[in-house]
Amino acid sequence: MLQKVRGTDDVQPELDDLIKASAISKTIKHPFKKIIKRKYRPQLVMSIAIPFFQQVTGINVIGFYALILFLALGLGESVALLSVILTSFVGTFSTFISMIVVDKIGRKIIFLSGGIQMFLSQILVGGIMATKLGDHGEISQGYAYIVLVLICVYVSGFAWSWGPRGWLVPSEIFPLEIRSTGQSITVAVCFLFTFIIAQTFLVMLCHFKAGIFFFFGAWVVVMTSFVYLLLPETKNVPIEQMERVWREH
Repeated sequence: MLQKVRGTDDVQPELDDLIKASAISKTIKHPFKKIIKRKYRPQLVMSIAIPFFQQVTGINVIGFYALILFLALGLGESVALLSVILTSFVGTFSTFISMIVVDKIGRKIIFLSGGIQMFLSQILVGGIMATKLGDHGEISQGYAYIVLVLICVYVSGFAWSWGPRGWLVPSEIFPLEIRSTGQSITVAVCFLFTFIIAQTFLVMLCHFKAGIFFFFGAWVVVMTSFVYLLLPETKNVPIEQMERVWREH
């Protein structure tokens, strides 16, 4: 398999490293105690921060309440349903493109570009809804379609970056001896904040109204800055060498 992935028959040193790292990982006892040690603190922070930021992008708001949003814009039931299908297609297509180019562009660049794309679209959507819709007003059909396009841009930004990369990068940043533990923390944090946001969104919407888009947009700024400052690039770095990446970062 290594020969197939690397495109060369000269893979024995890398294979030996993998075997050695795997053997060491099998000797680890009490992995949850090990991951909280100072040596693995950066990985522990990432295992919590990345899934947290993935959820506070606001993507689940669109996923859960897109139909209600489009109906509120006055698009009509059939058009609203088609809009939901359109956003799903845009997201799927963007994820597919991301899978093709991720090893050429790099994880960090994709994170940053997706964050900028999501932030701009959220601010524009929030601005249009605050000025044109208000609390009980109506929005013209032209602005409704602009919001639809911006929502598609937002979904594309997430599906291109934080959607798949939010799962890929945590799977790459952990040394083998704590990898399963780190991944379990990542999944648990992701599901926890999915639940919290789903349960609290309607209350936040009642208080923030159109400002809900500015709220999630602010989190996008925070998480994009976090990635820019603290996340190392993991492109083309074998898992058995990941400890060296963190030591040099």
